[in-house]
Amino acid sequence: MLYALLFTIAGASALLAALLPRVIERLPVNLPMAFLALGVLLGLVPGLPPVDPMAHESITEHVTEIVVIISLMGAGLAIDRPFGWRRWASTWRLVAIAMPLTIALVALTGSALAGLPLAAAVLLGAVLAPTDPVLASDVQVGEPADDPTTEDEVRFALTSEAGLNDGATFPVVHLAVVLATAGATATALGGWALEDLLLRSVVGLVSGLVIGRVLGALFFRSRLHALRLADDVEGFTALAVTFLAYGVTEMLHGYGFVAVFVAAHAIRSAERSHGAHRVAHGFVEQVERMLTAWLLLLLGAALSDGLLRDLTWQLALTGVLLVLVIRPLVGWLSLLGTRAGPRERWVIGVYGVRGIGSLFYLSWALAEGEFPAGPLWAAVGFTIALSVVVHGATAAPVVQRLDARRLLRARSRGSADIARTHV
Repeated sequence: MLYALLFTIAGASALLAALLPRVIERLPVNLPMAFLALGVLLGLVPGLPPVDPMAHESITEHVTEIVVIISLMGAGLAIDRPFGWRRWASTWRLVAIAMPLTIALVALTGSALAGLPLAAAVLLGAVLAPTDPVLASDVQVGEPADDPTTEDEVRFALTSEAGLNDGATFPVVHLAVVLATAGATATALGGWALEDLLLRSVVGLVSGLVIGRVLGALFFRSRLHALRLADDVEGFTALAVTFLAYGVTEMLHGYGFVAVFVAAHAIRSAERSHGAHRVAHGFVEQVERMLTAWLLLLLGAALSDGLLRDLTWQLALTGVLLVLVIRPLVGWLSLLGTRAGPRERWVIGVYGVRGIGSLFYLSWALAEGEFPAGPLWAAVGFTIALSVVVHGATAAPVVQRLDARRLLRARSRGSADIARTHV
């Protein structure tokens, strides 16, 4: 009976994932908010088995891992802007400045305010630092378009940041594990810097680039018609590329998250305006939405079932400070001097959504080293829930207002150009 009930819940939630966007289109509610709330209610239903990620760390790790890499493929395919140091200046600032500062400030707050040991504080900072590619759909780019100039800075910055910082934060997660298992010795830190910081990152970048370029050339320009899959594109080929890039890179001891995003963007660059990208992106988005609905149901149920039992006011305040103060401030500061305007810098800073990636990193790290699991799960679960509610309720109207201002400015410039031509 319970087995059949679980299938019923899975089917009903997947159907809701298809229906809800239409139902809540004009409401200050988005899909993650709705499913998290439904999960909380589901956790209160008597007779259902408890949901405890600490009791099923391996399952939690691998399920969240799959959802994140699928979302990274979607993000890489969606970005219209060609790669470039200047074109992607906001991305580099967010990854190289905002993320390390966020990690450091959260670690410092967790240690000084909540009394976490050094390794646990560093882990909390690393786990909560990345902008999530799964839950930030309201502030990310949509489907692939033919004209890269139509991509606004807010959506581009948050999408590209989410695509890269999941892999970029992994070295710091490894550092936390090193601190917990070997301590801050020169030998341990040297090995971490060489292998986890440098080697794995380089392998992830190179592997993703090679796989993406080879498959892009094969799909779009192969002399053998049977190998030009773009001519008769099937959406599931995007999943094939996702798993291939991730698996090969992980076997080479590189960061698979980096490889998936880089491979996706390299394939997009092979033939930027081809309609195959829309088909692949649409399929990935549908799979991601269904899996995200299930995960949020489980997270909401876990919150009801006692995930927050070790939450102290100090840990809760750490999460509040991250969402409302730390990320907005360092995000805004890191973008000074870029093409983003003052309002855009604040929106980019504020909407660094926390999400599914944090669940993956935490479950992975807890399997590798000794950490205070209860307080960390409580802090991460609370912060994700806070982010889902705060960002979910405000993202759509804020971005719509920015779009309206951008359209008004474009029309004003157009009218001025017309006037000048008639002078």
